[in-house]
Amino acid sequence: MSDDVIELTDTTLDKAVYGSDMPVLVHFWAPWCGACKVVAQIIREIAEEYTQKAKIGSLNTEQQRDSAVELGISGLPTVILFKDGRVRERWVGLTGKKDIRQAIDQLL
Repeated sequence: MSDDVIELTDTTLDKAVYGSDMPVLVHFWAPWCGACKVVAQIIREIAEEYTQKAKIGSLNTEQQRDSAVELGISGLPTVILFKDGRVRERWVGLTGKKDIRQAIDQLL
């Protein structure tokens, strides 16, 4: 992952999402998921573009199952955009960079 992408855990996810005054984008993935690797590259690019504007995180659902269950992650990759502790947007499967950027921009 890029230095700009925060590696999240079940323990750190709540603080990252609920303790942030800026939008938080989280990529939920697993090592066996091929499409997750494609989305991971998009997430890295977005993280570089939105430094200081949004928090960008990544959560491995194989190692951090509690968060995946709590948020109802049923397909991978899943990308969730939070603002003020609430889910504002959710994408499941391959997602385009343009769609994610538009959603973040609307919350800035």
